[in-house]
Amino acid sequence: MGDAAGGGRVTLSEPARFEKEIRKSRFLARAAPCATPAEALDFVRAVSVADATHNCWAYRIGQDYRSDDDGEPGGTAGRPILQVIDGQGFDRVAVVVTRWFGGIKLGAGGLVRAYGGTAAECLRLAPRVPIVAMTRLAFHCGFSDLALLRARLPGMGAAIEEERFDAAGAVLVVAVPVAACDVVVARIVDLTRGQAVPRAVEDGFS
Repeated sequence: MGDAAGGGRVTLSEPARFEKEIRKSRFLARAAPCATPAEALDFVRAVSVADATHNCWAYRIGQDYRSDDDGEPGGTAGRPILQVIDGQGFDRVAVVVTRWFGGIKLGAGGLVRAYGGTAAECLRLAPRVPIVAMTRLAFHCGFSDLALLRARLPGMGAAIEEERFDAAGAVLVVAVPVAACDVVVARIVDLTRGQAVPRAVEDGFS
Protein backbone atom coordinates (compact mmCIF):
# COMPACT_ATOMS: atom_id res chain seq x y z
CA MET A 1 0.00 0.00 0.00
CA GLY A 2 1.26 3.50 -0.78
CA ASP A 3 2.17 5.90 1.96
CA ALA A 4 3.62 9.32 2.62
CA ALA A 5 6.66 8.12 4.47
CA GLY A 6 7.73 9.94 7.57
CA GLY A 7 11.06 8.12 7.76
CA GLY A 8 11.48 9.02 11.44
CA ARG A 9 11.63 12.73 10.64
CA VAL A 10 9.94 15.52 12.55
CA THR A 11 8.27 18.82 11.79
CA LEU A 12 7.35 21.89 13.81
CA SER A 13 4.13 21.93 15.80
CA GLU A 14 4.00 25.75 15.55
CA PRO A 15 6.08 28.65 14.19
CA ALA A 16 9.27 29.51 16.07
CA ARG A 17 11.80 32.36 16.26
CA PHE A 18 15.24 32.99 17.69
CA GLU A 19 17.34 36.14 17.67
CA LYS A 20 20.99 36.83 18.44
CA GLU A 21 23.67 39.45 17.81
CA ILE A 22 26.98 38.45 16.24
CA ARG A 23 29.70 41.09 15.97
CA LYS A 24 27.16 43.91 15.86
CA SER A 25 25.02 42.26 13.17
CA ARG A 26 21.52 41.25 14.25
CA PHE A 27 20.31 37.82 13.11
CA LEU A 28 16.66 36.81 13.41
CA ALA A 29 15.59 33.26 12.53
CA ARG A 30 11.97 32.36 11.93
CA ALA A 31 10.74 28.86 11.15
CA ALA A 32 7.35 27.38 10.36
CA PRO A 33 5.76 24.07 9.35
CA CYS A 34 4.87 23.99 5.64
CA ALA A 35 3.01 21.29 3.76
CA THR A 36 3.95 22.34 0.20
CA PRO A 37 6.70 24.30 -1.58
CA ALA A 38 4.15 27.01 -2.40
CA GLU A 39 3.29 27.33 1.29
CA ALA A 40 7.00 27.55 2.14
CA LEU A 41 7.55 30.36 -0.37
CA ASP A 42 4.50 32.19 0.98
CA PHE A 43 6.06 32.00 4.45
CA VAL A 44 9.38 33.34 3.12
CA ARG A 45 7.63 36.30 1.52
CA ALA A 46 5.50 36.94 4.59
CA VAL A 47 8.36 37.16 7.11
CA SER A 48 11.10 38.72 4.97
CA VAL A 49 11.92 42.24 6.12
CA ALA A 50 12.21 44.75 3.30
CA ASP A 51 14.67 47.09 5.03
CA ALA A 52 16.95 44.30 6.33
CA THR A 53 20.32 43.68 4.68
CA HIS A 54 19.59 40.05 3.80
CA ASN A 55 16.70 37.57 4.10
CA CYS A 56 18.28 34.15 3.57
CA TRP A 57 16.20 31.01 3.63
CA ALA A 58 15.76 27.33 2.95
CA TYR A 59 13.02 24.74 3.05
CA ARG A 60 12.76 20.96 2.97
CA ILE A 61 9.49 19.25 2.02
CA GLY A 62 10.06 15.60 1.25
CA GLN A 63 12.26 15.41 -1.85
CA ASP A 64 11.69 19.11 -2.60
CA TYR A 65 14.19 21.60 -1.22
CA ARG A 66 15.48 25.06 -2.02
CA SER A 67 17.79 27.61 -0.47
CA ASP A 68 18.70 31.22 -1.20
CA ASP A 69 21.65 33.38 -0.09
CA ASP A 70 19.86 36.68 -0.90
CA GLY A 71 23.04 38.54 -1.78
CA GLU A 72 25.42 36.93 0.70
CA PRO A 73 28.42 35.12 -0.85
CA GLY A 74 27.34 31.88 -2.52
CA GLY A 75 26.91 28.95 -0.15
CA THR A 76 27.36 30.96 3.06
CA ALA A 77 23.73 31.38 4.12
CA GLY A 78 20.95 29.40 2.43
CA ARG A 79 22.90 26.15 2.21
CA PRO A 80 23.95 26.16 5.89
CA ILE A 81 20.30 26.73 6.84
CA LEU A 82 19.24 23.75 4.71
CA GLN A 83 22.00 21.61 6.24
CA VAL A 84 20.66 22.46 9.70
CA ILE A 85 17.12 21.47 8.70
CA ASP A 86 18.37 18.13 7.42
CA GLY A 87 20.88 17.63 10.23
CA GLN A 88 18.22 17.97 12.92
CA GLY A 89 15.90 15.56 11.09
CA PHE A 90 13.27 18.11 10.07
CA ASP A 91 10.91 17.86 7.12
CA ARG A 92 8.02 20.05 5.92
CA VAL A 93 9.78 23.08 7.38
CA ALA A 94 10.90 26.49 6.09
CA VAL A 95 13.45 28.71 7.85
CA VAL A 96 14.24 32.36 7.14
CA VAL A 97 17.24 34.07 8.75
CA THR A 98 17.17 37.85 8.44
CA ARG A 99 20.34 39.89 8.94
CA TRP A 100 20.80 43.55 9.72
CA PHE A 101 24.45 44.36 8.96
CA GLY A 102 26.25 45.95 11.89
CA GLY A 103 29.34 47.24 10.13
CA ILE A 104 31.76 44.35 10.74
CA LYS A 105 32.33 41.80 7.98
CA LEU A 106 32.23 38.19 9.17
CA GLY A 107 34.02 36.46 6.30
CA ALA A 108 32.74 33.33 4.56
CA GLY A 109 33.35 31.02 7.52
CA GLY A 110 31.81 33.49 9.93
CA LEU A 111 28.70 33.81 7.76
CA VAL A 112 28.27 30.04 7.58
CA ARG A 113 28.51 29.81 11.37
CA ALA A 114 26.21 32.80 11.91
CA TYR A 115 23.40 31.71 9.59
CA GLY A 116 23.72 28.02 10.37
CA GLY A 117 24.06 28.63 14.09
CA THR A 118 21.07 30.97 14.32
CA ALA A 119 18.88 28.56 12.36
CA ALA A 120 20.12 25.62 14.44
CA GLU A 121 19.28 27.30 17.73
CA CYS A 122 15.84 28.31 16.45
CA LEU A 123 15.00 24.73 15.49
CA ARG A 124 16.64 23.22 18.57
CA LEU A 125 14.38 25.25 20.87
CA ALA A 126 11.24 24.86 18.76
CA PRO A 127 8.40 22.46 19.63
CA ARG A 128 8.45 19.48 17.29
CA VAL A 129 6.19 16.56 16.44
CA PRO A 130 6.94 13.30 14.62
CA ILE A 131 5.79 12.94 11.03
CA VAL A 132 3.55 9.89 10.93
CA ALA A 133 3.66 7.81 7.75
CA MET A 134 0.14 7.57 6.34
CA THR A 135 -1.69 5.50 3.74
CA ARG A 136 -5.10 6.07 2.16
CA LEU A 137 -7.87 3.49 2.06
CA ALA A 138 -11.21 3.51 0.26
CA PHE A 139 -14.28 1.36 0.82
CA HIS A 140 -18.02 1.35 0.28
CA CYS A 141 -20.39 1.15 3.22
CA GLY A 142 -24.15 1.09 3.50
CA PHE A 143 -26.15 3.91 5.04
CA SER A 144 -26.84 1.74 8.09
CA ASP A 145 -23.11 1.60 8.92
CA LEU A 146 -22.17 5.18 8.05
CA ALA A 147 -22.93 6.84 11.39
CA LEU A 148 -21.11 4.10 13.32
CA LEU A 149 -18.01 4.39 11.13
CA ARG A 150 -17.97 8.18 11.42
CA ALA A 151 -18.03 7.79 15.20
CA ARG A 152 -15.42 5.02 15.44
CA LEU A 153 -12.82 5.92 12.79
CA PRO A 154 -11.25 8.87 14.68
CA GLY A 155 -10.59 6.59 17.64
CA MET A 156 -8.58 4.32 15.34
CA GLY A 157 -6.40 7.23 14.19
CA ALA A 158 -8.20 7.32 10.83
CA ALA A 159 -9.38 10.59 9.27
CA ILE A 160 -12.14 10.72 6.67
CA GLU A 161 -10.85 12.69 3.67
CA GLU A 162 -13.73 12.17 1.27
CA GLU A 163 -17.31 10.88 1.15
CA ARG A 164 -19.07 10.07 -2.14
CA PHE A 165 -22.70 9.04 -1.88
CA ASP A 166 -24.67 6.70 -4.11
CA ALA A 167 -28.05 5.00 -3.88
CA ALA A 168 -26.79 2.26 -1.55
CA GLY A 169 -24.51 4.22 0.77
CA ALA A 170 -21.18 5.99 0.45
CA VAL A 171 -17.58 5.49 -0.63
CA LEU A 172 -15.27 6.70 2.14
CA VAL A 173 -11.64 7.62 1.58
CA VAL A 174 -9.71 7.63 4.84
CA ALA A 175 -6.13 8.44 5.84
CA VAL A 176 -4.66 5.87 8.22
CA PRO A 177 -1.27 5.58 9.97
CA VAL A 178 0.73 2.90 8.16
CA ALA A 179 1.61 1.22 11.45
CA ALA A 180 -2.08 0.78 12.29
CA CYS A 181 -3.34 -0.07 8.79
CA ASP A 182 -3.93 -3.80 9.28
CA VAL A 183 -5.75 -3.25 12.57
CA VAL A 184 -7.96 -0.52 11.07
CA VAL A 185 -8.85 -2.67 8.06
CA ALA A 186 -9.83 -5.58 10.31
CA ARG A 187 -11.89 -3.28 12.53
CA ILE A 188 -13.79 -1.78 9.58
CA VAL A 189 -14.56 -5.25 8.23
CA ASP A 190 -15.76 -6.29 11.70
CA LEU A 191 -17.92 -3.20 12.27
CA THR A 192 -19.65 -3.65 8.91
CA ARG A 193 -20.02 -7.44 9.30
CA GLY A 194 -17.81 -8.00 6.26
CA GLN A 195 -19.76 -5.65 3.98
CA ALA A 196 -16.94 -3.07 3.69
CA VAL A 197 -13.57 -4.22 2.34
CA PRO A 198 -10.99 -1.39 2.46
CA ARG A 199 -8.41 -1.24 -0.30
CA ALA A 200 -5.52 1.09 -1.03
CA VAL A 201 -6.71 4.06 -3.10
CA GLU A 202 -4.07 3.48 -5.78
CA ASP A 203 -5.55 0.03 -6.40
CA GLY A 204 -8.20 1.79 -8.50
CA PHE A 205 -11.17 1.79 -6.14
CA SER A 206 -13.91 4.00 -7.59
